[in-house]
Amino acid sequence: MPSTQSNGQRQAAIVILDFGSQYSELIARRVRETEVYSLVLSYSTSAETLRKMAPKGIILSGGPSSVYFEGAPKCDQKIWDLDIPVLGVCYGMHLMVHQLGGKVEAAIGRAEYGKAPLEIDDPTELFTNVKNGSTMWMSHGDSVLQLPEGFDCLAHTSNTPMAAIASQRQRLYGVQFHPEVVHSQYGMSMIRNFVYHICGCEPDWTTNTFIEESISQVRQQIGNKRVLLALSGGVDSSTLAFLLNKAIGEKLTCMFIDQGFMRKGEPEFLMEFFKQEFHINVEYINARERFIGKLEGIVDPEEKRKIIGTEFIRVFEEESLRLGPFDYLAQGTLYPDVIESAGTNIDSKTGERVAVKIKSHHNVGGLPKDLQFKLVEPLRRLFKDEVRKVGRSLGLPEEIVRRHPFPGPGLAIRILGEVTHEKLDCLRDADFIVRDEIQKAGLYHDIWQAFAVLLPVRSVGVMGDQRTYAWPIVLRCVSSEDGMTADWSRLPDEILELISNRIVNEVQGVNRVVLDITSKPPGTIEWE
Repeated sequence: MPSTQSNGQRQAAIVILDFGSQYSELIARRVRETEVYSLVLSYSTSAETLRKMAPKGIILSGGPSSVYFEGAPKCDQKIWDLDIPVLGVCYGMHLMVHQLGGKVEAAIGRAEYGKAPLEIDDPTELFTNVKNGSTMWMSHGDSVLQLPEGFDCLAHTSNTPMAAIASQRQRLYGVQFHPEVVHSQYGMSMIRNFVYHICGCEPDWTTNTFIEESISQVRQQIGNKRVLLALSGGVDSSTLAFLLNKAIGEKLTCMFIDQGFMRKGEPEFLMEFFKQEFHINVEYINARERFIGKLEGIVDPEEKRKIIGTEFIRVFEEESLRLGPFDYLAQGTLYPDVIESAGTNIDSKTGERVAVKIKSHHNVGGLPKDLQFKLVEPLRRLFKDEVRKVGRSLGLPEEIVRRHPFPGPGLAIRILGEVTHEKLDCLRDADFIVRDEIQKAGLYHDIWQAFAVLLPVRSVGVMGDQRTYAWPIVLRCVSSEDGMTADWSRLPDEILELISNRIVNEVQGVNRVVLDITSKPPGTIEWE
């Protein structure tokens, strides 16, 4: 049976200590893919705290600093005395070596970035079922010069003599590469070896287990009280609605605020789907004119976000008083929101924790302090891919489970410049055509996001022997695993031609379609 704390919350079998790596969340996700529960904590977490948590294993993440810099982030030295298996990744490996008496120095002329074949010197334990010569993803400017006492080299590359090390007696392991990224061919095999064979974890973090635990916890927390949920129609809030409906039934009230920035036909679809088909109590609030009125003359994207967020809260407050009273507010907060709000990123020079700027429409931290609700956040332990699995198990249709991500402020931030009724109608029609043609071609689920953007400029065109002066539409289609990085999707030319022809012919006010072929980084997925 999974270990739980006294408050009923599941304990983490694997703890990831974050030293500021862009991949810390990814490490946690990869561990969870083995059906083992993991958590990300700050590198400053004390050994005593970890001892009380009693994880079966600890992973030290990478990070942007160098262990020999003054002020570089360090973990509690007493962690090495806990008799818990530890896996250090890149910076985590360097820190292990540094704190246990070895030596790390700048790899002058021997830095290594990108793919490299790994030569395995000791195929046992960590490298069981890992093919010799397989590709691993390297990213380091430092190297281990001297191992601590009791450590051996497990693997090397042509440029890195000590690409993997271990003190197998102490169950301490380090790798100079990133097994968690998809570019590392046998990275998941290594993670499974660490989680199962070295740490002795059991695969008890499953979708059904989560649903059972969450329903029990929600019922215990809520009792006979009423719960209010702001329903957006995205996979997070929809999954939460299904989960809470299963747990507390009629004690749940969902509120759908139509701010006028949804995609074509979505408000009607959502009300039909939740209320008529699944009999979930949803109150529809038409606030379209109120929201667009607040955006009159506003062109700055962050100001738009703030105005929309503030107005949403005001509408929510007013309607909750009308429909209430409610004791609890349900939020679709996810685990990445929790991690970001904790601010575990590390400054590479000072070693200090840096708070992460959260977009103004995020769940965490976005509510006013005077809202008189207690929070219900059963999804806050989940990553996005886990939410999709839970939603599917609860009966959500694929149309919602695999829906492309959609920003909280909606189409308002896909219109650059001032938002008007005319522009919204134009973009809504163009966006529908983009998604319609991609779905017809069977490509919708191969793409992370596909949408249209309206630019606040006009260009000359010729339509029906008449000179036109109309807006351009930008076609933005990207492929990604998690939205952290993305590349533009290579759609077939015939699909691009269909989309362009339909938009120009069917959408009034548009005479030009352009394609955004920028990756992330340097660009972002959204335009605002």
